[in-house]
Amino acid sequence: MRFAVITHVEHKIVSGKIYAYAPYVREMNLWFKHVDEVDIVAPTSQGTPSDIEIAYQHDQIHFETIPSITFTSIKTSVLSVFKLPSILSAIFTMCQKADHIHLRCPGNIGLLGCLVQILFPKKTKTAKYAGNWDPRAKQPFTYKLQKWILSNSVLTKNMQVLVYGTWENQSKNIKPFFTASYSNSERERYQEKQYNYKLYFIFTGGIVKGKRPLLAIQIIETLNKKGYQATLDMYGEGELLSELTSYISDNQLQHVVSLKGNCSKAVIKNALKSAHFLMLPSKSEGWPKAVAEAMFFGVIPIATNISCVPNMLDFGQRGILIEPNRSQAVKEIIAHLNEEERLKQMSKAALNWSQNYTLDVFEKEISKLLISG
Repeated sequence: MRFAVITHVEHKIVSGKIYAYAPYVREMNLWFKHVDEVDIVAPTSQGTPSDIEIAYQHDQIHFETIPSITFTSIKTSVLSVFKLPSILSAIFTMCQKADHIHLRCPGNIGLLGCLVQILFPKKTKTAKYAGNWDPRAKQPFTYKLQKWILSNSVLTKNMQVLVYGTWENQSKNIKPFFTASYSNSERERYQEKQYNYKLYFIFTGGIVKGKRPLLAIQIIETLNKKGYQATLDMYGEGELLSELTSYISDNQLQHVVSLKGNCSKAVIKNALKSAHFLMLPSKSEGWPKAVAEAMFFGVIPIATNISCVPNMLDFGQRGILIEPNRSQAVKEIIAHLNEEERLKQMSKAALNWSQNYTLDVFEKEISKLLISG
């Protein structure tokens, strides 16, 4: 089988190997185990792979470099419009050669892939929509357009669309799905944690506005002011790093908040084994891997009520749902801290649930998708 991947994810080609964002590559390597040849259409960038980038594992990968496009300003929009013909041509050529077309959405390249795949109604296709599929969510027009095209049985044929969460009134090709980070062999028995003394919180993800990292820090700051011994380690990098550094310094929080930067999977895994809580007060999510990874080791997620997060947390039985408001969030967290036995039950329930979604199970589901195609 010749498998074509159309994605906006930036890649780096170094010494004959193709690198990209590690969680994405780990997933794609599972798809690649079941195909003979791989074609990838994606943007590239220069530089040495970082700690959170790894290489694909397949000996028959054909890579087609396309320019990245953005529409954040008049200048970038005009430049991007001029790039569209060459990008569409590359996507069309790849689709023409492929036995199976795989789209990664949402994203600008994913949108172009959604349009081109209409021209290939007889080819088998899958689309992984990694964003928020909630029909009620406020999203950019391009995201809504991708969702509409993928759901439209007249335009989109012979495709299974993998989405996070179960939503009402969906077309037949929409398939609730999940993602995974750990294998069956990495499962560990539940270890009871104590919540009546020092509390260790962790934040993993981009230090960007959409993740609200400052709110996570402010929650920890308020908990300490109220007499709780709470510390927060933040793993990740992004545009808000200097702002957070200044806030920590200005408010003398160095003893309770630590910015760790990007770290390897092994470092994150060890941190999760020690943590009591995960903080993720995001504005939007698909299936937040940070939440599922934390739950895998009995870490209780503290997250906003968005996308499929309430389902993951069983509406408060496997984690704490908060509003994106400092005082309300702290009030909700303290209410739970006053019920230690409930927290222990929550931690165990989180672990038991997350350990059902391993890489082994994920790979089996992927193979079914390719076979059924």
